[in-house]
Amino acid sequence: MTLYAFAKVSISTIARVLWRARTYGADNVPAAGPLIVACNHVSNLDPPLLGAFCPRQISYMAKKELFEIPILGTLISAVGAYPVNREGSAAPAIKRSVDVLRAGGCVGIFPEGGRNVHGDKEPRLGVALLAWLARAPVVPACIAGSGRAGRLGTIKVAFGEPLALPADGKATRDDLAKFTGDVMAAIAALRESIDGNS
Repeated sequence: MTLYAFAKVSISTIARVLWRARTYGADNVPAAGPLIVACNHVSNLDPPLLGAFCPRQISYMAKKELFEIPILGTLISAVGAYPVNREGSAAPAIKRSVDVLRAGGCVGIFPEGGRNVHGDKEPRLGVALLAWLARAPVVPACIAGSGRAGRLGTIKVAFGEPLALPADGKATRDDLAKFTGDVMAAIAALRESIDGNS
């Protein structure tokens, strides 16, 4: 068993026991081919939870400071994470993401660029840019309840139907902005749908 598989089983088991975690729409995730999973982000638990309940193995960009922490840096590298410099150029991380996608892999992205606890961060265009560069579909995802994990409430993870930019022509900034808006609207719709599920 790989370290990723071990972590996936361990985290999903703990989440089901502690937070009665539930998953919705996992069959919306394509089984193969390049894929971006775009999710909301309110808690540090979100990346491991998304990885644990997504049917595909996810590679993440993570802020470079995490790789400087002893043990943690080694562990996240071992499960496929790679650094992004949020204060400098993101070009190396974007190139790495495109390489993963063109090889048929799955990349996880939080469109706001970090935790958005208060819902006041504007989404960036990174998810749309990667979708265009790698010609990859985007599956919107939503995690509800992780921000209240300390109270041991239920955590829900939902996946929506894939979205895709038009395959022909060059995407303009307006095209990327519109697609980003579509992705965020799909994430919001997922949140409404799982809030209504008991």
